[in-house]
Amino acid sequence: MTSPILSVRDLHVTFPAPQTKKWPWSTAGKVHAVNGVSFDLEAGKTLGIVGESGCGKSTLIRAIAGLITPESGQVALDGEVVDYAMRSDLQGLRRQVQMIFQDPVASLNPRMAVREIVSEPLRYFRPELSAQERNDLTRDMLDRVGIAERNFNRYPHEFSGGQCQRIGIARSLVTHPRILLCDEPVSALDVSIQAQVINLLRDLQQEMGLTLIFVAHDLGVVRHISDDILVMYVGGMMEKASADRLVGDPQHPYAQALLSAVPVPDPREKVVPQVLDGDLPSPLDLPPGCLFQTRCPKRSEKCGQMRPDLEIKQGREIACFNVSA
Repeated sequence: MTSPILSVRDLHVTFPAPQTKKWPWSTAGKVHAVNGVSFDLEAGKTLGIVGESGCGKSTLIRAIAGLITPESGQVALDGEVVDYAMRSDLQGLRRQVQMIFQDPVASLNPRMAVREIVSEPLRYFRPELSAQERNDLTRDMLDRVGIAERNFNRYPHEFSGGQCQRIGIARSLVTHPRILLCDEPVSALDVSIQAQVINLLRDLQQEMGLTLIFVAHDLGVVRHISDDILVMYVGGMMEKASADRLVGDPQHPYAQALLSAVPVPDPREKVVPQVLDGDLPSPLDLPPGCLFQTRCPKRSEKCGQMRPDLEIKQGREIACFNVSA
């Protein structure tokens, strides 16, 4: 078995919530955004991460990218643990791990032309390059994502959302990183443009040998680009399996509910979405047992007493007492 390019171990991310202080002597609460996520990712593969809004997907990949400092846990590149307190480690991490964002327009500086936006990372990560070398690399990357040279001196507001996302992809890849983190990159785009951007990412992955983490709400979108899929709920891992196995036979009740909500284009196939009862647990006060217990149709007494560990069952990693080995 090949060594993973990226290893995440028991990652926890919290945020202070001072609004919860009712009295001067009370302690401030914490928002538990990511709760003990662990996975390995092989080079050249794509990991899809799905879940409801607020489940910690974006926070997880921002912590991996070094944009947020985890409270505990480890992130390792090629077996080397990243020390978030070391500037040199963070710079090395960001050189190898880049990110594209959900809002393609807001992620671009409106005061900079396209040529400047894409070449800016080269000034920081590769200062040894000459102006001509930076210009050549910028032109090559913009050409790869389908932006014509006549548009290089235009500004972001002059482009459509899909074109702005292509520019964002070019900016992220111009330094030739090894890992690309995609934070819901197609959710703000029309369906036809979504397909174009996903196909572009797949082509670039093949050309450049990229490793991807692709975050989305829509399990139907993720299944088309991912090798493996990780399902998150309130910051925790519920199930992780190959894309075919998870989509074809989800085992965790939450994964089953997500899959039932995916639209089916064939009108002859009738899929009844599973409506989850109950309330989401507050990230300020997580329950002692399973995170999904308040909405789970298969809840047992044990689920309310202790949190299930992530175990290998039926060829997948799953955190559920009610799934047999």
